[in-house]
Amino acid sequence: MIVRTLSAFLTVAALGAAASAAEFKPEVVFDVGGKFDKSFNQSVYEGAEKFRQETDTVYEGVQLSTDSQPEQVLSSLAEEGFSPIIAVGYDQAEAMDKVAAEHPDLQFAIIDMVVDQPNVASVIFREHEGSYLVGILAAMASETGKVGFVGGMDIPLIHRFACGFVGGVKSVNPDAIIPQDYIGTTSDAWRSPELGAELARAQLDQGVDVIYHAAGGSGVGVLEAAAEAGKLGIGVDSDQNGLFPNKVLTSMLKHVDVATYEVLKAGMDGNFAPGLRNLGLAEGGLGWALDEYNQALITPEMKAAADTAAKAVVAGDLKVHDYMSDSSCPY
Repeated sequence: MIVRTLSAFLTVAALGAAASAAEFKPEVVFDVGGKFDKSFNQSVYEGAEKFRQETDTVYEGVQLSTDSQPEQVLSSLAEEGFSPIIAVGYDQAEAMDKVAAEHPDLQFAIIDMVVDQPNVASVIFREHEGSYLVGILAAMASETGKVGFVGGMDIPLIHRFACGFVGGVKSVNPDAIIPQDYIGTTSDAWRSPELGAELARAQLDQGVDVIYHAAGGSGVGVLEAAAEAGKLGIGVDSDQNGLFPNKVLTSMLKHVDVATYEVLKAGMDGNFAPGLRNLGLAEGGLGWALDEYNQALITPEMKAAADTAAKAVVAGDLKVHDYMSDSSCPY
């Protein structure tokens, strides 16, 4: 596992002067998955909370409830002078593009999408790299040679997770069988744990014994179904190992918590940097979780294999296929 600070990627160019906690007025807009989804949104929340606790900065944390709200919410916050405004999730990109253009004096950031405006920091991740590593672990842990993937919304971003995972699995077991299912095509796919569990059970009935999810709050259902069946799940974004101790093989960590903290810190210090931040293993943006809840499941050989692959990716000796650059996943 590789850990590096993301600070260098968020303070390249300064925009604005340093602000005291009293006058600093940031806000975070969580997507419809909910800030307590135990996954993507919650990781953002934890990063924002860490910043709040360290600086005594006040923010509320706005929760979207429908897909139609982003423009109205972002516009309202901008008119009230909040800055920086952090939007969580790809589905706020169109609204942020418009609102940021209308308020060039304010600072904005978006996680998981790119908005090309001079006052927007776009933070994206190379999720396929981290997914490749947990694919290696899944293949090595599997006794049946069948491992599964359950995605949330059927969109290219989630196929990026799936393709990287398949690549990692196939690097260990070229003959592995890897069923893939997606919960839906609307934002409800992120908040339907019962559907996640249903899809997981169907895969388990096919002989799958390790299931990786990239499904936000719905993924809790996937992990629960695997645990109840005496099989293994793999979490995503946040460290979900503790949700079902010794039943979650690992979690693919996507450090949106660190990215959120750094955006807020840069804004307060007057070092806010607009532009693209593309974070992968080399930048410390991704990893996998090893702790007291799963250490009995990870053998030294498994850890060595994942660490070797990570070093190869960082060195440029191993290139994991990016589905969002080429949707013909070759594995």
